[in-house]
Amino acid sequence: MSSALLFTSPPPPAPSINRSTLSFAAVTNFPPSPDKLALLLDKSSSIHHLLQIHAALLRHGLHQHPILNFKLQRSYSSRGRLDYSLALFNRTLNPNIFFYTSIINAHALHGLSQEALFIYTQMLFEGVQPNEFTFSSILKSCSLEHGKMLHSQVIKLGFDSDLYEKIGLVDVYARGGDVGSARLVFERMPEKSLVSLTTMLTCYAKHGELKEARLLFDGMVKKDVVCWNVMIDGYTQHGMPKEALVLFRRMLAAKSRPNEITILTVLSACGQLGALESGRWLHSYMQNNDIQVSVRVATALIDMYSKCGSLEDARLVFDRIHYKDVVAWNSMIIGYALHGFSQDALELFHEMCRIGLRPTDITFIGVLGACSHAGLVKEGWSFFNAMREEYEIEPKIEHYGCMVNLLGRAGRLEEAYELVKNMKVEPDPILWGALLGACRLHGNLELGEKIAEYLVSHNLANSGTYILLSNMYAAKGDWEEVARIRTLMKDSGVQKESGCSSIEVRNRVHEFLAGDLKHPKTKEIYEMLEEINGWLKAHGYTPQTEIVLHDIGDEQKEQSLEVHSEKLALAYGLISTQPGTPIKIVKNLRVCSDCHAVTKLISKITGRKIVMRDRNRFHHFVNGSCSCGDYW
Repeated sequence: MSSALLFTSPPPPAPSINRSTLSFAAVTNFPPSPDKLALLLDKSSSIHHLLQIHAALLRHGLHQHPILNFKLQRSYSSRGRLDYSLALFNRTLNPNIFFYTSIINAHALHGLSQEALFIYTQMLFEGVQPNEFTFSSILKSCSLEHGKMLHSQVIKLGFDSDLYEKIGLVDVYARGGDVGSARLVFERMPEKSLVSLTTMLTCYAKHGELKEARLLFDGMVKKDVVCWNVMIDGYTQHGMPKEALVLFRRMLAAKSRPNEITILTVLSACGQLGALESGRWLHSYMQNNDIQVSVRVATALIDMYSKCGSLEDARLVFDRIHYKDVVAWNSMIIGYALHGFSQDALELFHEMCRIGLRPTDITFIGVLGACSHAGLVKEGWSFFNAMREEYEIEPKIEHYGCMVNLLGRAGRLEEAYELVKNMKVEPDPILWGALLGACRLHGNLELGEKIAEYLVSHNLANSGTYILLSNMYAAKGDWEEVARIRTLMKDSGVQKESGCSSIEVRNRVHEFLAGDLKHPKTKEIYEMLEEINGWLKAHGYTPQTEIVLHDIGDEQKEQSLEVHSEKLALAYGLISTQPGTPIKIVKNLRVCSDCHAVTKLISKITGRKIVMRDRNRFHHFVNGSCSCGDYW
């Protein structure tokens, strides 16, 4: 902390007193008792009242009264005037441990950990010994490095058996990512309160140790809503949304009432899964149980409906928000962009600007994404340049990623490559992967090899790097290079990500891998596939065997295409839902061109709308056409 901060001038006394408030006005009319002033401090509801009382203390020479001074300092900091509180502290003669602990706690609560540590050091220099409350206060926001130093002092001064110190230490180690030390402190607690259990549960869940988290969670005799939220959020944040929904249903069965945090987490899980029915049920549950739909919850609903394929529902929620903040507008713009409705996204952006809302960096991710999906290169460059020049927003890696996608899909590979090389931020493997994907799309093997070589030599290559390069060689028929890349991939211990498609039927999500035989209705699914193949042949469809990048015969290639995960999910949707109803499928990778062409034809043959979400965007198949216009 700077000396300027420590020796701020004390706040000026209030120049006048609101005479309409007799209890506060009375303190200036005659010498008030300390008890009366202490009561007024406890009841004060505004900074204005605190300034009146402060003026009275100065007028009557009570500003150094230990109790009144202490209460006034705490009141100022709780009302957001930490500067006033600090000024009073610095004017206090010989502050004791209670004054020091209070001001340290105030700084910690405001996230000013360095300043809190400075005051703590000053306290030790003045010969004031910390107590257990001092440590529990300073541990709230300190770094892992400082936490370790404080831990040694906790042990040295004999406070290591105190429950609050141990909880604070578990929290410090958890925030710093030292799960082992957090576990060690936790396990040495003789008694474990609900707070300590929740702190350790949060540590496990935050750092992805979900098995340990679940063991601890299941062993808890008493669970409050915070415990449920931590466990559900752990699953949601670490790519296990299905488990999050199952646990949420258990929470409701246990008669534990969800709060806003629960709703936000479960909506996120529904969005990840594309579980529209579950999301709609949750929305209905909120309405039936009088759960307030704040702007934050409404924005999460827009996000969920957009990711689950129902832009109509998303727009209904958006239109019903009375006071929309920029986050709500961003969510709707991104929703339109994700579905490829680029014109709607850009119109909404211009409308937002017209009403005076200033776009954020997130807004431009949506806008640039909209340009990318529609191939609007000129407009994309215009928005990208406007970020710096008009809105003073420095582009982040995500914005560069949108531009690389835009230029790459449009075939402007050298332009995209130059943009990446001249970036102000360091490009990550995802960005290079997008450019490599564009090279694969347009058959530019020379640039693809250059990028892949760079990624491998800089230890940035992931499974996508090897797969894309291997596929580029396979497309050229260079099977020796394909074998070399696959061997390199194996030697590097890189695992290929399996394609997986899911479909929600009657509130249950069904997942399929290519050639899957594990589903209870496998027999019926494969019979439906045979029927689909008959429809396709009758309509003159020829399988795109050239995209099967394996050195096998055409018949085997056709058989491989027939059992792609998208087709298995589609077949299950056809046998499990009523004729004429829409089918919604979620794919974890980019949908292949054969599945895309087949799905277009099936939408025409069956008269069904089929909505498919792949890694990059949504595809709305209606009567033989796709909303992407075959540009994806």
